[in-house]
Amino acid sequence: MSTDKLVNAEMIRNILTLRYDPSCKTSLGKKTWEDFAEKSLTGNNEFIEQSIKNRIKNSLINSKESHVSVALSGGIDSTLVIALLRETFPKIQIDAISVRFADSIDESEKATKIAEHFEATPHVIEIKNYLEELPKAISIIKMPFWDIHWFYVVKKASSLSKILVSGDGGDELFGGYTFRYKKFLSNLKSSFSPIDKVKLYLNCHQRDWVPDQDKLFGRKINFSWDAIYSMLSSYFDNTLSAINQIFLADFNGKLLYNWIPLNKSFHEFFGVESLTPILSQEMISYATHLSNKIKYDETKNIGKIPLRSILKKYVPDDLISHTKQGFSVNTVNLWYTGASQLCEKYLPNGNIVENGWINLEWINSNLLKIKNESDVRYVNKFLGLLAFEIWYRLFITKEMKPTTKL
Repeated sequence: MSTDKLVNAEMIRNILTLRYDPSCKTSLGKKTWEDFAEKSLTGNNEFIEQSIKNRIKNSLINSKESHVSVALSGGIDSTLVIALLRETFPKIQIDAISVRFADSIDESEKATKIAEHFEATPHVIEIKNYLEELPKAISIIKMPFWDIHWFYVVKKASSLSKILVSGDGGDELFGGYTFRYKKFLSNLKSSFSPIDKVKLYLNCHQRDWVPDQDKLFGRKINFSWDAIYSMLSSYFDNTLSAINQIFLADFNGKLLYNWIPLNKSFHEFFGVESLTPILSQEMISYATHLSNKIKYDETKNIGKIPLRSILKKYVPDDLISHTKQGFSVNTVNLWYTGASQLCEKYLPNGNIVENGWINLEWINSNLLKIKNESDVRYVNKFLGLLAFEIWYRLFITKEMKPTTKL
């Protein structure tokens, strides 16, 4: 049987263009524009706080666990979660897990101070070779994703406790991607059609694709920007305000089809239960119908206003981060400390090129180009191609073992 039938060309096209595949199954459930129609013009911080506490309380009482881990980046969401966890269970044993990537911004120092403030034991994972266990991570998720920081977090959590608590969903439900909102709204014109809005939205996610994206693919993937636009058009073809259309698209994007599938796979593999108090059905129903002005201040470009307000009750102002946090590796530095050699080793003569999925000319010309200028967009794209090649060797040709170290 031809191996071509084992490769879902649409999945590969989507992941290498959007960094997620909206055609795959999701456990949370896709939202429509009606789900983001504003119904509540006034916020209720007490309800939000109590909802998070109830989710934590009910989950831990049912599990009867007296020891949990928290993924703590030092940002608003994870800090709020550990604060309300400690408030709800004053005596529970908490291990706070942070990550320190080589040659990247180090957020672990602030995270450690936050952990100590809430009498949690801090654990900092030192990741010197980010891609070393890429084959193992891809063998678990069964899709060609390269951003595998959660693999390391859950792996560490499995040695500490049976439950890992995280602040997932805060950005999507309460307007945390302010750097994108500002760019979108400042370039939006009243004459824009839904497709024009889609194009603008994608221009606010430039690290997910490259200017010559259409030349990236080989003969077996019939790439079309129109097909990509069509998948996203319904998010912008409705009566929602522009900012709520972005919220809808963000919720139905990486959250549903990247973060959640990856996290679920890693949790199941390592036998660690996931607790995401902000992503309860109660909170989703409430936050999605909340007026965008309550969540996001367009004038000051500040998001997650209710969460920030609640957090001030529990954390000194000097511990609250006012910038976007999260576990993120500096991919340009990663490129120069090992990723470039891996791409040169695996891609030009790799299966995805030889079998017509990826264009060799694009590989060679951009490998040469990227040596002279460190364009993060092309670095990220090569990491995506490396993940595709590793996935291909694991699941199609089966010439690579999950235990292989890069």
